[in-house]
Amino acid sequence: MTDNLLSDEKVRDTLSASFQRGNVFAEQCPSRLVMNHVTSRWGVLCLIALRGGKHRFSELRRKINGISEKMLAQTLQSLESDGFVDRIAYSVVPPHVEYSLTPLGNAIGEKVVSLADWIEINLPEIIQAQNSKAKLILDSKSIS
Repeated sequence: MTDNLLSDEKVRDTLSASFQRGNVFAEQCPSRLVMNHVTSRWGVLCLIALRGGKHRFSELRRKINGISEKMLAQTLQSLESDGFVDRIAYSVVPPHVEYSLTPLGNAIGEKVVSLADWIEINLPEIIQAQNSKAKLILDSKSIS
């Protein structure tokens, strides 16, 4: 009897954890949208840039080479709506807006920085793999 209770309890705990966690493989799972915001090309870079503290829009734009004003604004809005970024607008002329990470943003920022660090450390091996693959493709085209 005790064994059944324990196993039923474990099943409930597992199901409860599963529902709380979400299922990123399910098309309609809300975590997919959040993951898309965080792991997008610009989302990752914004989170890393903001780990250094408060930044004005123009500072972020200069720091993140290649991002357009429109993409920066959209990315910051997405990260703000997910609770990762705080936006403070000061009522002065000219307008002054500062962006910073929330505690939740700092937590995800740590994970993103770890990913970026891993990529930087392993970049030589990654580039070698890319070059090997590109050579194989070129060789197969020359044979055809």
